[in-house]
Amino acid sequence: MHHDGLEFHNVGELRAEDEYDGALIQRVPETVRTGLNEGAQRRMRHPAGVELRFVPEGEGTVELTLSTVPDNGVDEGVVRIFWGPFQGRRDFVPDDPEDVSSLSGVGSRGRREEYLVGEEPVTLELSVPERLTEIEPAVADDLAFHPQVCRVQLPGEHRGGFVQYHEIEGDVRPPRDDELPDRRYLAYGTSITEGESPLAEHLTYASQTARRLDADLLNLGSCGTAYCDPAMAEHIAGEEWDVATLALSVNMVGTFSLEEFRSRAAAMVETVADAHPDDPIACITLYPHASDVCGDEEAAERAEAFRDALREIVADSPHENVHLLEGTDMLPSIAGLTPDLVHPGDNAMITMGENLARELEALLSE
Repeated sequence: MHHDGLEFHNVGELRAEDEYDGALIQRVPETVRTGLNEGAQRRMRHPAGVELRFVPEGEGTVELTLSTVPDNGVDEGVVRIFWGPFQGRRDFVPDDPEDVSSLSGVGSRGRREEYLVGEEPVTLELSVPERLTEIEPAVADDLAFHPQVCRVQLPGEHRGGFVQYHEIEGDVRPPRDDELPDRRYLAYGTSITEGESPLAEHLTYASQTARRLDADLLNLGSCGTAYCDPAMAEHIAGEEWDVATLALSVNMVGTFSLEEFRSRAAAMVETVADAHPDDPIACITLYPHASDVCGDEEAAERAEAFRDALREIVADSPHENVHLLEGTDMLPSIAGLTPDLVHPGDNAMITMGENLARELEALLSE
């Protein structure tokens, strides 16, 4: 969606409510959000995969003001700046403020490109790093994201609370289509998809996959609440994308019976496939986790039963564009998980991104 000269990527609605000073950013429209289970309604207000994008039109500094609404004890988060595919530098201050020789050749001398955003509104001061303006046009045009596209990545999952947009000052426009990736990749799943444990948004497996596919990511991960709600299935069906993954769903093990999981997951797969008959849809079985490795035979059998159910759903689907990917192939080892033996850390997320991108590229090439 576009507003105030910005593209609000992976945003379904800017929500003005009496208790908030600014506009609350949420990943789905309110009509969708209120149709989800109670926990997922809250998760859709966490900005996982959300970027505020613009291209500066003038030479001056652009000022973007944001704030955080605390949720679940988290009252601030780190906002990171990318220019096209280029990750912004962290703060750098020379020992001698008069000596910038150590920054020689760096276009952004002392530039601040990470911001800690809390309850009080914070204004981000943004301008195109000088060195990026020197890239040859043919090289810049060949990148999935043009270097002059400012991508303000908001902190999702447990790295921040809800985020409010207040205002932007400066001469900006939304990116053009030719300045953005040609592909769109949509990911639905649990906290693993939303990206609970990696240190930053660009390290989630969904982001790592999108980068390798030269694709724009739509992240609809829902921490602890990926229950295949019909409202979410309809929303995914109505979105525009070229390839989608449905990681279904460790959240439902122990919460739903196997029969109800089968019914809800099958309904989601068919709803999405009916609306996208020509776009690959990859259903991913449970990733390896504690139930598989901690000696609890009953838990291991239950996890495998849920994997079998998804295998059967895909096998029974009449849609040729519905495919099965094994979570244990995407993450072949528990090495790289966090100590809860459920959530992948940085290294595991990168492995997942590499493996998943390879599989999805093959599906897109068929």
